[in-house]
Amino acid sequence: MRLTVPYDLRPDPGLPVPAYWDAHLDFPAGAQPPGGGPRLLAAAEGYWARRGLAADTGRVLAAPGAEPLLLALLAASDGDPVLARPAAAWQAPVTRLLGRPVHTVPTPAEGGGVPDPFALLETVRRARAGGGDPRLLVLSAVDDPSGTVAPPELLHETCEAAAEAGLLIISDETYSDTLHHHDTVLLSPAEMLPDHTVVLADLAATLVPASVPAALARFPGTDHGTAWRQRTANVLAALRAVLPAPAAAATAYVLTEPAEVTGRAAAATRLHARVAAAAYRAVTEAGGVCRPPKAAYQLYPVLGAPGTRAADLEERLTAALGRRVLGGHRFGDDPREPRARIDTGALYGGNEAERRDTLAAADPLAVPHVAAALCALAAALGEDPDRSGVGGPIGTGSRGGAA
Repeated sequence: MRLTVPYDLRPDPGLPVPAYWDAHLDFPAGAQPPGGGPRLLAAAEGYWARRGLAADTGRVLAAPGAEPLLLALLAASDGDPVLARPAAAWQAPVTRLLGRPVHTVPTPAEGGGVPDPFALLETVRRARAGGGDPRLLVLSAVDDPSGTVAPPELLHETCEAAAEAGLLIISDETYSDTLHHHDTVLLSPAEMLPDHTVVLADLAATLVPASVPAALARFPGTDHGTAWRQRTANVLAALRAVLPAPAAAATAYVLTEPAEVTGRAAAATRLHARVAAAAYRAVTEAGGVCRPPKAAYQLYPVLGAPGTRAADLEERLTAALGRRVLGGHRFGDDPREPRARIDTGALYGGNEAERRDTLAAADPLAVPHVAAALCALAAALGEDPDRSGVGGPIGTGSRGGAA
């Protein structure tokens, strides 16, 4: 059977597995209950508290990955989901598993994964007039695919619109710890609508190895939030979606964020920022139109002449770079636009030794295999047989492509 949805939808952070992770895998540990055991949930409580989101163990859950966690959150609630457009490529396939209508709302040029507030209200109004029942808004102030951060004023207006429309919010804050610059202002919907927001974080983007599915959810401290958490835990139990005990032990350790964990996370963020900035220069010098990344390890440019489709660009760049590049149609964008996500973590090396060298380097751009990867990227971007018109009508007119 041929899969029609790629399984490798997430950007690869390109980081080596840290020694402390292996050291804290506890193979004799007992099985975890659905939602996580006491030690893991206590560590998760501290994780959220250090981010200004107070929680207790009765308000958090852990799951083996963001996909089963989002599926459980949706299955444990009523109504249709509303997604930003574009949104992380894994979200729409998960939301459609329940057979409910999925409504999408475009983001403004500066918006990242946060829908335009006026478009959100109009989408909800039309859906309800047509018999739909939108109840849940899934958004992310730090965006995959673009690596951008929504302005606080936009997030505030969108939260107000969600409240006016009677929507609960699931805030995907997976990349909130990967800001490239200290002066970038980032807010959470849980700070604005604390009684109506569940916060979700996929730890594989930051604290745990990318190959380990581990995610957290924080629920509102209300009767509704408590009931939603219990229903979500019941769904996880029915799916047997439980973190393996050894990984749960190591996850609990990294969630306490001792110095060796925070030091590595800071080094990783510096690496992401340096290489993403270099990749951005390569993209724009090749004629691409792209918002500069402010977080994470991906870019989302328009590349190609008018008439090039996203699937064509995906195929060409995947072949040229020797790794999967996802076209904009995977994120809900117009398939007629030549847009694609470029994962900069893939530039850090092809094996663990190279990735360790890259992470430890004072200047990652001077590391030979990183410099070679950036040259290969620039060459692949320049292989378009007809780049005339790049940055013209497609780039300037696209909702997601403001430079």
